[in-house]
Amino acid sequence: MLTNYEKLCGELEKQELEATNGIATPSTYAQLLAIYLYQNDLCNAKFLWKRIPPTITSSNPEIVAIWAIGQKLWKKDLPGTYQAITAYTWTEPVASIIKALEDKVRERSFALIGSSYSSISLEAVASMSGLSKDAVLHACRDLKWELDADGVTVAPKPPTTPQPLHTSSEDQLFKLTEFVSFLEN
Repeated sequence: MLTNYEKLCGELEKQELEATNGIATPSTYAQLLAIYLYQNDLCNAKFLWKRIPPTITSSNPEIVAIWAIGQKLWKKDLPGTYQAITAYTWTEPVASIIKALEDKVRERSFALIGSSYSSISLEAVASMSGLSKDAVLHACRDLKWELDADGVTVAPKPPTTPQPLHTSSEDQLFKLTEFVSFLEN
């Protein structure tokens, strides 16, 4: 089942392909770039950035601001990612995608912290999650992470992962075919 963003991504890719003179609207490029970042598809985001005509990027600061987020994600600079997200006043429909992206990055950050650390400072968690210390304390309580007596160090717990569903041979072959096709193109 496709999510709303997956459906929108397909529609936007189709709009880009069918655009007159091969140049889509700035709104199409902005939404598609933001969705690629939301999907953590940094390679397609980078290729899209290179495809966008310079006349559009030079006249559309929102697209440039979206790519600034992409650059931070590419470099795995989490504090910089949150700064880039809040550095621009987003317009709809991009604003809702950016909000979902921010939530997704934060969710991945907490999962990464939980699976990578047995002990980490509250300040580091705040930096990696883009939240204030009070918000981090609340999030830690929600995740049932333990705080030391001083409230300075957090003992995260690994995220619970659902048991993987059995993947059929046909599904594995399909995924392998798509991967090889991607590499060849």
